[in-house]
Amino acid sequence: MKFEIKDTGFGQVHAVLCYEDTGIPSELDNLEAGLSAKLGSLAETARFKSKSGQVLEYALGKEGGPLRLILIGGGKTDGDQARTLEEFGAVAVKQTITSGFTSLSLTGAGTNEDARALLGAKLAAYRFDTYKTKLTDDQNPSLESVTLVSGSVSEADWSAYSAAAEGTWLARDLMNEPPNVLYPETYAARIKEMEALGLKVTVLGEEKMAELGMNSLLGVGQGSVRESLTVCIEWSGGGDEAPVALVGKGVCFDSGGISLKPGPNMQDMKGDMGGSAAVVGAMKTLALRKAKANVVGLVGLVENMPDGNASRPGDIVTTMSGQTVENQNTDAEGRLVLCDVLWYAQETYNPRAIVDLATLTGAIIVSLGHENAGLFSNDDDLSAQLTDAGKTEGETVWRLPLGPKYDNLLKSQFADMKNIGGPAAGSITAAQFLQRFIKDGTPWAHLDIAGVAWKSTDKSAMDPSWASGFGPRLLDRFIKDNYES
Repeated sequence: MKFEIKDTGFGQVHAVLCYEDTGIPSELDNLEAGLSAKLGSLAETARFKSKSGQVLEYALGKEGGPLRLILIGGGKTDGDQARTLEEFGAVAVKQTITSGFTSLSLTGAGTNEDARALLGAKLAAYRFDTYKTKLTDDQNPSLESVTLVSGSVSEADWSAYSAAAEGTWLARDLMNEPPNVLYPETYAARIKEMEALGLKVTVLGEEKMAELGMNSLLGVGQGSVRESLTVCIEWSGGGDEAPVALVGKGVCFDSGGISLKPGPNMQDMKGDMGGSAAVVGAMKTLALRKAKANVVGLVGLVENMPDGNASRPGDIVTTMSGQTVENQNTDAEGRLVLCDVLWYAQETYNPRAIVDLATLTGAIIVSLGHENAGLFSNDDDLSAQLTDAGKTEGETVWRLPLGPKYDNLLKSQFADMKNIGGPAAGSITAAQFLQRFIKDGTPWAHLDIAGVAWKSTDKSAMDPSWASGFGPRLLDRFIKDNYES
């Protein structure tokens, strides 16, 4: 589908943003004399009051102009305009994508922020129909182009948003793929293809990781017939500055291992690589917009499966850092992957800051539901940067505490630590575990995205897929606002 900006012109369908406190735009009279008054009467009859998300459609059928007009409510003008514009573009696409019409045009608020309407439209246009073979004509998208009609927005304004949407699409694609198609080897191959964008990609196999002492990560994957891998993705756009490291959990399927998960909804565990998908998507975004920063993305790719060679509850492994871990629950495997990748990132790249993302705990859903990712950090400035980036992009995070008293829950009788802390404060003890693998003086933040990485119900127009693609926009904004030269 094509997304573009033009000063004038209309699609077969034209969508207009309307606010509660300004009413039907008088500019619609340019389409048809007296149209705004006619639509005002129709709106009153249809109880359309321009509240957020309300939709009113009107057939025009005028030769040389749009055939259908869609009025979309934006609420009050003093609301969150970024979210209003994104939702406007998304709802417009949702109304037209399978309508039979091929072109859609948008008129937003008349500011340079209108590019967000096109961003919302692009995110809403996402589909994952790869494995559907019996879609009828009316189920297939007919929409071929979306045009933002604006004299306030340039292609340069749009290009950065478009790159962010591309990164989100990639994150969704990776998460939506079935686990028999996307596993460590095929995942790494997809990442390797991104070298065409100017990224440098290095793949560490099991032999190399064993040499490095990454026994914790390797232990998670030893029950699978698939080889475990760590993939490093480098973008060098910032001169001689030390890079920011983005680290993602990439458990391509999580059965729980010997500590087997319950059967119902286990299919969702193909999404346990959502943290890695966020990192890979973010690296694509940075490359597409040629970010003026040095960033390295690292993802640990494994499958957690139960077989005769699988890690057992009670096993003790020595991590790359030299610390030992008693594996009391093989379903608390994400932290065992991340701890080695975090240490490798510090040893290899000496990053100026680290942010890791993981679908790490069900406990974070109990705490925050599906509205916010959990944020844990050893640095107040880094925490504030991520919080602000999340607010700007609508991928919000909420900070939760860390503290030495929580470390008591990780004490092991036989090793330096155990990998679970008990039923209380599950998300916090998981973060406390990871913090033990962060070197003194290194700013670090952990984002637990288990509640926001996928969602089966109550989806918004901008988020039409099972996989949300959470993360690339947040990370891109975080880099843009704080680390670009």
